[in-house]
Amino acid sequence: MESKDYYVHPSAWVDEGAQIGKGTKIWHFCHLMPGAVIGEGCSLGQNVFVASGVQIGNRVKIQNNVSLYEGVICEDEVFLGPSMVFTNVINPRAGVERKTEYRPTLIQKGATIGANATLLCGHTIGTYAFIAAGAVVTRDVPAYALVAGVPARQTGWMSAHGEKLSFGEDLRAICPATGTVYLKNGDRIHPLS
Repeated sequence: MESKDYYVHPSAWVDEGAQIGKGTKIWHFCHLMPGAVIGEGCSLGQNVFVASGVQIGNRVKIQNNVSLYEGVICEDEVFLGPSMVFTNVINPRAGVERKTEYRPTLIQKGATIGANATLLCGHTIGTYAFIAAGAVVTRDVPAYALVAGVPARQTGWMSAHGEKLSFGEDLRAICPATGTVYLKNGDRIHPLS
């Protein structure tokens, strides 16, 4: 019997050629296609589909009922909420072959995508960005930005710890959980070391 350093529930289907990192857990009714790459310490909840060519970093949490289609890349420590939706074609038609028109979607380190949010393909979600539940993302989202609504609009800023930030007149904010200081520069923010 082959020894594995990851867990796959007996109801899940992992095609030959899928790569799974150490300590990853793949739960009920998941399907990983050949060429899917899953990092270490990830959790794939019930009914997750991962297409060929999808790349998932380390310590990524994918909640129930999420499908990651070809062109999706998730960096380390990304959170994908229950039933959130990825797309990979901008104008699909059942009768028109558009596999050569797939647009990549990049979710950068530490970003959170809320439950039932929809991400239209071809965009980048910045480092530690926070997409509210039910939002429909139609454009790039800056690092640390909080976006909500249909279509999604920026409503504020979030710390790397997941706390809402309030900037003073000095263009500084302090994460209430960690004490990290953030500096605002135009329409971007960054933590001070």
